[in-house]
Amino acid sequence: MTATAPTQNAASTWNIDASHSTIEFAAKHMMITTVKGRLADAKGTITIDEANPDRSSAAVEFDAASLDTRSEQRDQHLRSADFLDVEKYPAISFKSRRVEGARNEPGTSFKVIGDLTVHGVTKEVTLDAVYEGTGKDPWGGSRVSFSAATKIDRREFGLVWNAALETGGVLVSNDIKVQIEVQAVRAA
Repeated sequence: MTATAPTQNAASTWNIDASHSTIEFAAKHMMITTVKGRLADAKGTITIDEANPDRSSAAVEFDAASLDTRSEQRDQHLRSADFLDVEKYPAISFKSRRVEGARNEPGTSFKVIGDLTVHGVTKEVTLDAVYEGTGKDPWGGSRVSFSAATKIDRREFGLVWNAALETGGVLVSNDIKVQIEVQAVRAA
């Protein structure tokens, strides 16, 4: 009788390609118009366990000062102590705790539960994610893509500045929608 050692699929590490990734946020302005912005500077890794996709993980950090809403005056206000206070809290980060329902099939929806840290406050959030697929780039590298979305209440992160409107309501909505499109390159 011969015993064979079980084969182990090692997890692979993928580095986020910021130039092919988009992290957008959206809030209502005056309760009537959706204003969008993005975080331009993202760094991080995704670890993929192909044999057990639910054992995969992600860790990402953003330069809070890289936010861009296409209005320098608004961007400066969002970077100020009224909101993100980037001088004191220069990074926004996300680190997954667990993945639920992931499969190694493009188009598969799953959940990524993890810790989001904004303005020095860490809260658990759930990302509704989709595995978009993999491909080879023209330089011989392997790439993977995911999309994800979530909604947070900014007040839970200490972002409470607002202004009441004469007609009722507030200047900036408390709910912030986050939409993520990430492409990552397999580490050598």
